Amino acid sequence: MQDATPLPAIVLKDLEKYYPPPRTGIRAYVQPFERATRPALQGITFEVQEGEAVALLGANGAGKSTILRILATLLIPTRGQAFVSGHDTAKDPRAVRRKLGYHAGSDQGFYPRLTGRQNLLFFGQLNHLTSAQAQNRIAELGEKFHLTDALDQQVRTLSSGTTQRLSLARALLHKPTVLLLDEPTRSLDAIAAAEFRRFLSTEVLRGAGTSLLFASHALSEIEQLAHRVAVIHQGQLAAFDTVPDLLARTKTANLEQAFFQLTGSANLFERFAHLDHKDRPQ
Repeated sequence: MQDATPLPAIVLKDLEKYYPPPRTGIRAYVQPFERATRPALQGITFEVQEGEAVALLGANGAGKSTILRILATLLIPTRGQAFVSGHDTAKDPRAVRRKLGYHAGSDQGFYPRLTGRQNLLFFGQLNHLTSAQAQNRIAELGEKFHLTDALDQQVRTLSSGTTQRLSLARALLHKPTVLLLDEPTRSLDAIAAAEFRRFLSTEVLRGAGTSLLFASHALSEIEQLAHRVAVIHQGQLAAFDTVPDLLARTKTANLEQAFFQLTGSANLFERFAHLDHKDRPQ
């Protein structure tokens, strides 16, 4: 008897999310509960397979973080469905949270007066780790992310880059099968970013078989880590394919040019590319 085909790690089906329009001045008092009519996501559909790494690529405000927040059960979709390891994020959020790790980019969510170790122990308990399991895992990740000296300092005293690494350690603490990362190397220096990418590639993806969905503006990072790329433009899925296939489809030489082509910004890119160096904005 053949084994059943494994479920995709992540499934998005016709996913839509709408927000109320911005309210300023007297309008905020006269119309405090306006209908959600401002689209953030419009019919997003794609899958992430078990052990696969998929990158979300798009301009600021395209909807990348909204996708990640829906999958992390922090937002409920307006329409459509999102699944993590077969569990509906809106109907069974507790089961979803047991499967995933989430790193939220700018929102670190730590208790600033506690040490890094105390924070990680607390989050380990929330993820059903015993004290011994959490301690062992903290020591392991502390060494891998060069956090050993920072673990016993209050979080409020740590640099932004160190706090970023601490947040990444928290996301991996319970060895999740699905990992969501929102611009994971944004505050890291070049050495720390390269080390983290190596760790993801060799130990998380290849070694542990974890599925990864991450948003990034670093094109070299996407090319290094992602099996496929989801190009998001104004809340819609402009393309979903491997980097070589995206380049072949757009007849471009690199991912940057392909992105401009797929999002309708090719003319702007060409005008900028033809400027003399002295005429370019500094």
